[in-house]
Amino acid sequence: MYKIETHLHTTYISHCGWLGAQAIMKAYAAAGYAAICVTDHYNRECFDYAEIDLTTPGSKTEDFLLGYRRLKREAERYGIRVYEGAELRFDESDNDYLLYGFHHDLLADPDAVMRSGLERFVSAYRADGALLVQAHPFRKKCSPAPAEWLDGIEVLNLNPRHDSRNDLALEYAQANRLIMTSGSDCHRPGDEAKGGILSDTLPEDSFAFAQLLRSGQYSLITP
Repeated sequence: MYKIETHLHTTYISHCGWLGAQAIMKAYAAAGYAAICVTDHYNRECFDYAEIDLTTPGSKTEDFLLGYRRLKREAERYGIRVYEGAELRFDESDNDYLLYGFHHDLLADPDAVMRSGLERFVSAYRADGALLVQAHPFRKKCSPAPAEWLDGIEVLNLNPRHDSRNDLALEYAQANRLIMTSGSDCHRPGDEAKGGILSDTLPEDSFAFAQLLRSGQYSLITP
């Protein structure tokens, strides 16, 4: 069985991330993980932190994926696969959404994406073929989005500094027949390798990873 991390942040883009590529890879290799999906925060605070200017023309996706690229380069030493992901926050609320299997054009204009709000973003991500999973929907200041706008729910968020009320997330996912994921929500030393999924197959890339989640052919890594 292959261990795959679904929810992880780097210090390069996420202002709350403390860990760089070397520390992350050492920890996940020691824990026996075969793959990591980098889901750096895609919100205004983190774009400011990373000094990505949203007022200039041109796609910002490559700038946003700096953490992914640095981990991917470091991962070659360990034989671990790294997938592109993002944790979106729209201006309308404090909810967070994990995005998997997206094409770069979808996130090219962060200002427009963040202003759009979830309801307007739904048609865009579905037209792109991406997969959207709401992270920790019952954490303080968060609320579950309408199930019809989502593909899945993170039913196990294992970050130790937050009460994500995972029991309520599981109930919501089951009641609405949504995809269910587990993730470490790794930011700091000690957060690493707490969650994720176990799969008989190891996806080749980010799109295959999203397809694995759609298939349901995996089990959740639990505490």
